[in-house]
Amino acid sequence: MISFNPKDLTTAKLHGYLLSAVAPRPIAFASTVDENGNPNLSPYSFFNVFSSNPPIMIFSPARRVRDNTTKHTLENIEVVREVVINVVSYDIVQQMSLSSTEYPEGVNEFEKAGLTMLPSDVVKPFRVAESPVQFECKVNDIVKLGTEGGAGNLVICEVVKFHISEEVMDENDTINQDKLDLVSRAGGSYYTRANKGFFEIPKPLRTLGIGVDALPENIRNSMILTGNDLGMLANVDALPTTDEVNQFIADVSDRYPNITSASHREKHKLAQNYLSYGDVVSAWKLLLS
Repeated sequence: MISFNPKDLTTAKLHGYLLSAVAPRPIAFASTVDENGNPNLSPYSFFNVFSSNPPIMIFSPARRVRDNTTKHTLENIEVVREVVINVVSYDIVQQMSLSSTEYPEGVNEFEKAGLTMLPSDVVKPFRVAESPVQFECKVNDIVKLGTEGGAGNLVICEVVKFHISEEVMDENDTINQDKLDLVSRAGGSYYTRANKGFFEIPKPLRTLGIGVDALPENIRNSMILTGNDLGMLANVDALPTTDEVNQFIADVSDRYPNITSASHREKHKLAQNYLSYGDVVSAWKLLLS
């Protein structure tokens, strides 16, 4: 490991490490207005949802690293304490990026990026019509984290109304993540497209998993099975019964005729193959054969 003391690094260098290591990050496409009602639109990846009751989101328009100036978004919400947080789908990622250009004060980023201003129902800032989900928010507080370049400003927003495109909803009135097609930010110029990398992990809270510490020693100390493999095996509330194992041996006898006499190493390789397809039950039956 290479170790660093943040105080020994330039702000720009530290900024780069933080953004590259803590990734991917969701993007708040924040729409604000100034005191004269002029619109502003800019993306921020220092962003997430922090509460559902009340519904709270926080994003941070940090002071610019290079010259310690503040962004129009921050200046606007200090006067008009309202914001619309629009999510960024793949369909508008290039326009979102274009809007981050540091245009002079008063320039309408909606127009520069070719995005449609949609009036909000509760707050003054406009929504991005092309965004599949739009959150109208009141700004409850602004927490300034410092006065030097790179210092964040936590904008604590309470959602007062939100809008979801019917195109991303399924028959149960829930959001279909594949249809939503969100993008997120990484370090440098890198982004990631969420629905190209989805995978599911059963939530441990649904069952009381036996835990890695309860695995047989030869499995826990396997030279084949990875930490992820062990985590999958440990997320079961009970092991297969002897009858279930015997039935499995009979069912796979044509493929694995010598399975009962196979070495731990051979069994671990075969079990890992089952795990790669998410078949934890068969992996356990094979390991216990």
